[in-house]
Amino acid sequence: MKIYEYDVDLPLNVERQDLEGFSVISFDAVYEPEIEESKRIYVYNFQPEKPWANLIFLHGIGNGNIPYLLWFGKYFQRHGVETFFMVLPYHEKRAKPDWSGGEPFFSPSPMYCSKRFHEAIKDVRRTLDYIDLHSRAPTSIMGFSFGGMIATMCLALDKRLKNGILAFAGGDWRWINWHSPYTESLRENYAKYSNEYGCSDEKTCVANRTNDMRKVGHLNKIDDIFSLYPACFHYDSLSYAQFVEQPILFFQGAFDKIIPHNSSQSLLERLPNSERIIIPSGHKSSYLFRRFIAYKTIDFLKKNL
Repeated sequence: MKIYEYDVDLPLNVERQDLEGFSVISFDAVYEPEIEESKRIYVYNFQPEKPWANLIFLHGIGNGNIPYLLWFGKYFQRHGVETFFMVLPYHEKRAKPDWSGGEPFFSPSPMYCSKRFHEAIKDVRRTLDYIDLHSRAPTSIMGFSFGGMIATMCLALDKRLKNGILAFAGGDWRWINWHSPYTESLRENYAKYSNEYGCSDEKTCVANRTNDMRKVGHLNKIDDIFSLYPACFHYDSLSYAQFVEQPILFFQGAFDKIIPHNSSQSLLERLPNSERIIIPSGHKSSYLFRRFIAYKTIDFLKKNL
């Protein structure tokens, strides 16, 4: 079975807890995670009275991104979009109590990271399975930052997703791993431990990626991604972008340092059917423009569903 495939006949074993204003849905993951806590997928469900669309929402890496981004679920609910805010693996109640959230995604090992990223993709596709059982409305996906990278890969791999909204996301790990202030601890791990490809600094990284970087954008099918060397291409949203045929709304931060401009621009340029909106903010300060982002998202969905 390919890394992005799973047994669709496995039972979901759904549990639902109805709370004030939203529900928490949980069901079984289709893989064996690194820790026991991630065996169940948790989704915050914001359900309007008469939904005209479904939206899977993916937060950025780190537990701190979850509480304030839940605001979008409430906004979309008021505008008739049923929102499924999925907690990514190794976050919140899916993580160890002392974790900041997403620790396994910060490994310097591409082979290890590839497995973790594709676990997140399987969680999204499993959420789609759940939605398909309960709704005939079309389903879109929206991802912020790291969530936008996972969303890009999902859009390429699962055409049940009708379109996508990518906010402050990027591609090409060279720029994120070596230039983002958020990945300082990862750079320390590269220097201390290296990895299976001998990557310990940006110079080595670029040298390892140069040959097959030329192939990215000229692949014939998704499975060709897994012939690229090194394995960091296997979970790089840049590799998947050319296979995203659906309409895309792309929010790019004018002063974003967390996702460097070279990273966001490289992803945007690979998407064949995208519309860009530049937000005059940095990465975290984009929250100040949340109403504008939400309004433009609703407008995009109405035009593309």
